[in-house]
Amino acid sequence: MITPVRDTIGIEIIEKMPGLGFDYIELSLRDLAAAPAALFDAMARRIAAAGISCEACNNFFPPSLRFTGAEANPTAALSYAERSLERADRLGAKSIVFGSAGSRNVPPGFSHDTAWKQLVELLQKLGSLAARHGITIVIEHLNRQESNIVNSAAEGLRLQQAVDHPNVQLLIDSYHLLREAENPEIVRQAGAAIRHVHCASGMERRFPSGTDAQLAAVIGHLRQIGYAGRCSIEAYTSDFPHDARQSLLVLKRIWEGKDE
Repeated sequence: MITPVRDTIGIEIIEKMPGLGFDYIELSLRDLAAAPAALFDAMARRIAAAGISCEACNNFFPPSLRFTGAEANPTAALSYAERSLERADRLGAKSIVFGSAGSRNVPPGFSHDTAWKQLVELLQKLGSLAARHGITIVIEHLNRQESNIVNSAAEGLRLQQAVDHPNVQLLIDSYHLLREAENPEIVRQAGAAIRHVHCASGMERRFPSGTDAQLAAVIGHLRQIGYAGRCSIEAYTSDFPHDARQSLLVLKRIWEGKDE
């Protein structure tokens, strides 16, 4: 299943999604969590009326909640997570993306090893919260221009293995793989740990619009491991309806192996 992702809350495109051919929508959880109850209820009704589900959410945490460093506040993070996961569950979300660079970045001078342990401990507790809702948290690797920890899919896999919780798995992002020049073969190494995918085209993070050897390689490895989960387009566009429709056709062609 393929859907486009928006950096904003995304609610403005809800009604367009079914007509464009998408299977689900991925929305910003931190914005959903911050919405007043009446506004959130109205958004939930709009999603239901549009006939499309919110099967995944990105932007899990606001940057004001710290995971690493001397000012880390796991109690506040877990309290927020409990409320936000309840809202995600109400919308039918099954995957929540754990990127949140502003929250997880290691402060200057702080031990990287200690920060890693802080992430492991937090994710173990988040996994237990997510399990209550039948939700899987997927660790997102972020390139070094955005984050200073978990910059590769290989690191994301090591973090997932250290957490060792069935409700904490891995996301593969084709753009971050490209920015970090990481070999797409990491997909085969990660295998069944991969539970969600983000894709885009080129260093500009465009909506896929044609032949893309790197993206085709990533998807080719996903096909080899039998991946049949969700794939969201996380990219920029100035013409959403046109680019979203075109990208859906391009990605279906790649998934079918027609660009190899």
